[in-house]
Amino acid sequence: MAQKPSIPKGTRDFNPEQVAKRHYIFNTIKQAFETFGFQPIETPSFENSDTLMGKYGEEGDRLIFKILNSGDFLGKIDETIYSEKNSTKLTPKISEKALRYDLTVPFARYVVQHQNEIEFPFKRYQIQPVWRADRPQKGRFREFYQCDADVVGSDSLWQEVEFIQLYDTVFSALKLEGVTIKINNRKILSGIAEVIGAGDKLIDFTVALDKLDKIGEENVKEEMLSKGIPQGGIDKLQPLFSLSGTFNEQVKTLKNILASSGEGIKGIEELVFIDTAINALGLETAVLELDVTLARGLNYYTGAIFEVAAPITVAMGSIGGGGRYDDLTGIFGLKNVSGVGISFGLDRIYLVLESLGLFPETVAKSVDALFINFGDAEALFSLKAIKQLRASGIHAELYPDSAKMKKQMNHANKRQIPFVILVGAEEMQANKFTLKNMVSGEQSTLDLDALINQIKKS
Repeated sequence: MAQKPSIPKGTRDFNPEQVAKRHYIFNTIKQAFETFGFQPIETPSFENSDTLMGKYGEEGDRLIFKILNSGDFLGKIDETIYSEKNSTKLTPKISEKALRYDLTVPFARYVVQHQNEIEFPFKRYQIQPVWRADRPQKGRFREFYQCDADVVGSDSLWQEVEFIQLYDTVFSALKLEGVTIKINNRKILSGIAEVIGAGDKLIDFTVALDKLDKIGEENVKEEMLSKGIPQGGIDKLQPLFSLSGTFNEQVKTLKNILASSGEGIKGIEELVFIDTAINALGLETAVLELDVTLARGLNYYTGAIFEVAAPITVAMGSIGGGGRYDDLTGIFGLKNVSGVGISFGLDRIYLVLESLGLFPETVAKSVDALFINFGDAEALFSLKAIKQLRASGIHAELYPDSAKMKKQMNHANKRQIPFVILVGAEEMQANKFTLKNMVSGEQSTLDLDALINQIKKS
């Protein structure tokens, strides 16, 4: 017996209904991107390894899928290196390419490679799959789509303001209420680390701080101590552990903590600018919230940091995020090009919409009308009509075989096709069509124009 086929863990097949729902999200995001002036690009599914490695930190490097070189890749390996069984040394020898981990680093590579063709500021969007060798769990997959929008060539904070509006526009269009857009600034985190005497341990400090809502204050303090952050510095953080209140109240506390840090004060000023603009412009459904523990992507974010949280009624991680990366293109040789971007987590957004029942009922509808097949003459007559229906924007098809009527009707029911059209000898002679509403059971005999109008009206 042949072995039952399977797919790799962390990947999925999608049935027609799921694909339709995914396209509903894609199209909603794409429409918003284009409304805001972003242009589409695409990059290869795999890049040269040196393009990706070292750009996401040690943890990110471990999650990059490597592609083995073609041919006899082991035959070219020095026996000494092979016998050491050291993957760090061996991997670069047998793998020169890797699947992309995200869309941001490939975009930076794209900008550098095509800099003479690009008109700056350059606003791009990209909707493509990415791959991560992560442990699969709910809402976390090894293959998933990202929907990114970025602007490079401008350091204006109005870009951050527009990205917050973009998030709000998309989630409003999806009818997803209760979304929280969390914001922080790398300069604030750097300033805090400087004030507590941990300027050289910024990553250790932020990694620990980021766990505050997961492991609690005492455990965070213990982790900081274990990383060599002095007790005196940790004591200075006490107001931070209980930071709460409105945006302005939190800013006031931060100003006291960061009074001696020019970098930190600059970060606060940037956040205040963004918050003031958003208050003046208003948001439809989303809420902007300051979260000083937010430290995602610290290896390349240099200014504002965003993370979007799903409504609290849904147990889900972040459904979007991003930030400013002033020096990202510098790693590929193009200096002084500021960038800022955000990403939508399609798969998690899908799960949230599904959980809350927010997909429109008609989103998965693929066919409006099915013509019953009574034989070759009737089929040809029907196909002529189908051509007219399709030209009018109606999704119509002919059942391919002249099977029993019951089988064809059951087929329409199982596919939830709302209308069935019957064309027999009488209809052909009168140049008419019998239209059956599969929901109400009502039937009517109509000419072609009336048939088209009736289906469109329904």
